Amino acid sequence: MTYQRTLVTSALPYINGVKHLGNLTGSMLPADVYARYCRARGRETLFICATDEHGTPAELAALEEGLPIAEYCAKWWAIQKKLCEGFGLSFDYFGRSSSAQNRELTQAFAKVLWERGHIEERTTRQVYSKADARFLPDRYVIGTCPHCGYDRARGDQCENCTRVLDPADLIEPRSALSGSKEIELRGSKHLFLKQAAFSDDLRKWIGTRTEWPNLVSSIALKWLDEGLQDRGITRDLAWGVPVNAHDWGPNPDGKRPDVEGLKGKVFYVWFDAPIEYIGATKEWADEAPGSNSRDWKAWWQGDKAQSEVRYVQFMGKDNVPFHTVGFPVTILGSGEKWKLVDQIKGFNWLNYYGGKFSTSQKRGVFMDAALEILPPDYWRWYLIANAPESADSSFTWQHFADTVNKDLADVLGNFMNRTLKFTEKQFGPVIPAGGAPGALEARLIEQLEQRIAAYTQHLEDMQFRKAAAELRAAWVLGNEYLAEGAPWTSIKASKDAAALCVRTAINLLRVFAALATPVIPFAAAKMAQALQLDAKALKWPGAIAQELDMLRPGHAFVPPATGDVLFAKLLPEQIAAWEARFGASGA
Repeated sequence: MTYQRTLVTSALPYINGVKHLGNLTGSMLPADVYARYCRARGRETLFICATDEHGTPAELAALEEGLPIAEYCAKWWAIQKKLCEGFGLSFDYFGRSSSAQNRELTQAFAKVLWERGHIEERTTRQVYSKADARFLPDRYVIGTCPHCGYDRARGDQCENCTRVLDPADLIEPRSALSGSKEIELRGSKHLFLKQAAFSDDLRKWIGTRTEWPNLVSSIALKWLDEGLQDRGITRDLAWGVPVNAHDWGPNPDGKRPDVEGLKGKVFYVWFDAPIEYIGATKEWADEAPGSNSRDWKAWWQGDKAQSEVRYVQFMGKDNVPFHTVGFPVTILGSGEKWKLVDQIKGFNWLNYYGGKFSTSQKRGVFMDAALEILPPDYWRWYLIANAPESADSSFTWQHFADTVNKDLADVLGNFMNRTLKFTEKQFGPVIPAGGAPGALEARLIEQLEQRIAAYTQHLEDMQFRKAAAELRAAWVLGNEYLAEGAPWTSIKASKDAAALCVRTAINLLRVFAALATPVIPFAAAKMAQALQLDAKALKWPGAIAQELDMLRPGHAFVPPATGDVLFAKLLPEQIAAWEARFGASGA
């Protein structure tokens, strides 16, 4: 099916703190590359993301900072938004799951799911703290791990030995809020989404998504094969989307919800967070009321969304079950015409020296520190060129430096600098007139067309490592052409031959800028600026013979100043300093 519009969403970064490079490369960055590519091809594209702000980790983090939870979330939303902008992530809207729009949508979905019989009440046994006068979510219970003896293990998992736990497993359990050991198990009423009833529907739907990568489909089917379980969608917390059961009608059995028993409950973060994709789109629309171009329902609801919108999600493999099972059950269970995802691009882990990046233990490189030491395109290129698509990949400082030096400094940057500097020296800062294209140019055109076709197809298929390899191969063709044409030598015998070579190379630089825009947009803009072109006006290359004749003789350019390079080479002393600062081990 040919769709008129493309909707792109990235998994929502959690609100607590600065995100690390693994978070960036596992969802937000490749989503941005794809969204930029779609725009470059002239497609109407909407790129949506938001902070995921509910749940116990946010409450605990706010407690540690001594801030009210709402103030804490507002602070970190602003920080994360600024860092995303620093990396050039071109969201059309970066919303918040705590928004009024998401609250209304979440409550509306819950209401219709209840009234259609897909939610039921169950009483569960949960930890209650007498000192705090409240139920404690698993993460609010800490104690000694029975497996490794770590004395601050959480009630859901020991961070030290990674064993999954239940609060009842802990030795000397206590409240993470007050430290009190006066805790006991009590009954608490909660809502459960009856996922198990949708197993056959989900299997049938997943079967129609034949283009999903194996990583995604295998995770989804594994959940179904192991037997889909109903899932609790409420928690005993103060921070979250309130359960508004008082206005729900009867379910198909004529039963109404226990309003009193559900009082004070909020929806579980994994119920409301995916709905925020829709909520953030509504936030985007409400930001410009009355604008026909911001009809959020046209992207999400009704026949128009089904037939005109291609919906693509990007996420790490840990998020796949919630987007192939949980959120689809919410959509299917509503019985309404909401847009289901067409394509999911899932990623494995980017590790740090073979060990996991860790937000809680501050292990690895985080977005703020990355931008502090180098411009964003250094990181963007490395992370896309080494995207963990088919398997986990591992970041090391030496590999990072080798990639930057070989690809960006030695190939692309070198091509730009020597082309423009030589041209200015011999002909002035303008494109020279010269001879007509010959066999050398014909071979370049043929090879370049093959590379660009492959690069384009890889971006269409969201195969980012392969796309980066083809883009680099195109840059190599430019250097090979320049080396074979050797204008610094040919100018001695024929100024026209040298002029033809540099004119072709400068036009090639414009093509490279257009091709590179989705991956390294800041460098692409600098290349366009050197050619005195508007970066926003760069078009995806068409017929290469015509593209290499777009900038005509007499067109002025700005030669690089002394010491000004597109990408600086990373030096051994820098690598050593970064290893010392960030660590050279995943442990």
